[in-house]
Amino acid sequence: MAASDSLGLTVDLALAGLTVGSAAALSGIGLVVCHRATGVLNIAQGAQAMAIAYLLRDLVVVRHWPVWPAVAFCLLLVAPVLGVLLDVLVYRPLQRRGAGPADTMVAGLGVFVLLIGVVVLLWGAAPLAGAPSPLGGAPIRLPGGHALRPDTVAQLAAILALALTVAATTRWTRFGLHLRAVVDDRRLAGLAGVDANRVSAAGWAFGSFTAGLVGIALAPYLLLDPYGLPLLVMETMAVAVAARLRSIPVAVVTGLGLGIAQAELTRLRPAGQLLPLVQAVQSNLFVIALLATALLAGPRISGERAGTASLAVPRAAGRGGGAAGRGRGVAGRGRGVAAVCLVLLLLPLGFRGNDLRSALLVPALALVLLSIVVVTGYGGQISLGQAGYAGMGALGTALLMSGRVPGLPPLPAAPALLLAVLATAPLGLLTGWPAIRRRGLALALVTFAVGTAMSRFVFQQPYATTGLTLDRPAFLAGDRAFYVAELLLLGLGLAVVRGLHRGRPGRALTAMRDHEAGAVAAGVDVPGLKLLAFVVGAALAALGGGLIGLAGRAFDAASFDPVRGLLWFAAVVVVGADSALGAVLAAALLIGLDAGTVAGVSAVAVGVFATAIGRLPGGLAALAGRGPAQAPPSLPPGRLTPAGRRVRAMIAGRVAGEARR
Repeated sequence: MAASDSLGLTVDLALAGLTVGSAAALSGIGLVVCHRATGVLNIAQGAQAMAIAYLLRDLVVVRHWPVWPAVAFCLLLVAPVLGVLLDVLVYRPLQRRGAGPADTMVAGLGVFVLLIGVVVLLWGAAPLAGAPSPLGGAPIRLPGGHALRPDTVAQLAAILALALTVAATTRWTRFGLHLRAVVDDRRLAGLAGVDANRVSAAGWAFGSFTAGLVGIALAPYLLLDPYGLPLLVMETMAVAVAARLRSIPVAVVTGLGLGIAQAELTRLRPAGQLLPLVQAVQSNLFVIALLATALLAGPRISGERAGTASLAVPRAAGRGGGAAGRGRGVAGRGRGVAAVCLVLLLLPLGFRGNDLRSALLVPALALVLLSIVVVTGYGGQISLGQAGYAGMGALGTALLMSGRVPGLPPLPAAPALLLAVLATAPLGLLTGWPAIRRRGLALALVTFAVGTAMSRFVFQQPYATTGLTLDRPAFLAGDRAFYVAELLLLGLGLAVVRGLHRGRPGRALTAMRDHEAGAVAAGVDVPGLKLLAFVVGAALAALGGGLIGLAGRAFDAASFDPVRGLLWFAAVVVVGADSALGAVLAAALLIGLDAGTVAGVSAVAVGVFATAIGRLPGGLAALAGRGPAQAPPSLPPGRLTPAGRRVRAMIAGRVAGEARR
């Protein structure tokens, strides 16, 4: 009897796990098909799923549409149109410009944060209940007394239908032939008369459709949250990464397997202190899978070549005529940016009340964003996990002040913050070590998974965050005094980063960022430099995170949500990733826009500029430094061969003849 009961429980848990597993499999199908048709990993899929789920709830719950017409409107019209618009407005300009994987990823992050900002503006940031389930009702009874939800059956049927449709279309239709041609070589396919734009538009429409399907499938089981649902869907990227972004059967099997395994793990109930950790693993198996698959897959998931995957950061220098002119222009712009930053930082000293309390976050956030400048702007390494290091700084400060660290008494705020920073800095190796052999998209997924793991396994666990004390010292109890202390620490951080950038390590970092293979050939210790950048970045992020906690006098896990980390990264890239002062401007932009208007405006603004990377190469820094159009400098005659001089003279003669006619 006991064995029979155990088998019955195993079957029931497996059937329950199919609900999440089938949603993950649908997500994997969409990611694989979209990547095969466009060459892009749709990193914004979670935000698309969230937006469609919010729209369906609004139509059914608020506007009282019938469920099925609302579902058809969202999935068959809104979602595909959204995908086509993304292709035409965001990704196609990048393709025409020949942008690399890193710029494409930044544009995807722009779409991600833009959709989140729009949802927050329309429906607010508070979680919403009551998402409709199109196939709600009594469970389907199976032999043996087991039950299966109708919506799970519908999801499994959708997986089968989509997989067969994609296979049949790819194998036996003319469109499938065009798709295979575009996947093999887009340029050659275009020369052969294949409309590659039509193929990519169809891929984006299909990817957006499946994203909407995933959002509608998951929403009834959750509170609709503009941050939680996108993060949950992003975790299912483990399914597509395990399939190497190519194999639909592998994606389906992996998604279903992870869903069933996550459900079966709930049977484990160890006694003692292991229980919270096991429960965290049970509910976050997809996070572990994403980290494992990203580490195991490596650069193969994006097909990147060495030397092509570093982020093309916006340069502060514009193009002018002559070195002296460029130097004066850059110096002038640098002084102007410094003056603007100084005004923005000193202005809150005249504030009071809630305005001053909101301004406390600006210097603290600027230090966190400064860590992204060091890692990404100076080192050229894409890191999406800096929010995790900021959270570790805040949590470490709180644990030290609360006496929760074995062997240490409760510490005052200043030494607690210092020790938290020193303890967090070596943790930068968690993302620095994988960066030695990874770059671009592969590194981005690893760093995102590390930051998400910190949030899920540490920041959101009661064993780590209960009973914390986080308060300022008596002489900094006032908001204005604390703000002055923050300014001093920000000035110290800027001085350290400036010294790093202008010294010999800074020159080596620049060489590594611009051409990693060339830096290796020149004798630069590239692995050591990567580790240095991530360790310094972790220390700066921890300092900023500790100040965020002290500013609010509490540890708030939501302040270090991984989705916020994506917003911070996009903001730094938009303002100017290789500018330390740009981090200050980005922090003022993020805090000031939301505090002065309504929540969500900063995400919309950052998202709009990030999605415009294809039309605005280099971001706002390049826009500010762009002067009148000038002809490119010609090569001196002495550098040309005799044949080259004859060709140039022939071209000049033809141009003169055309002008006379």
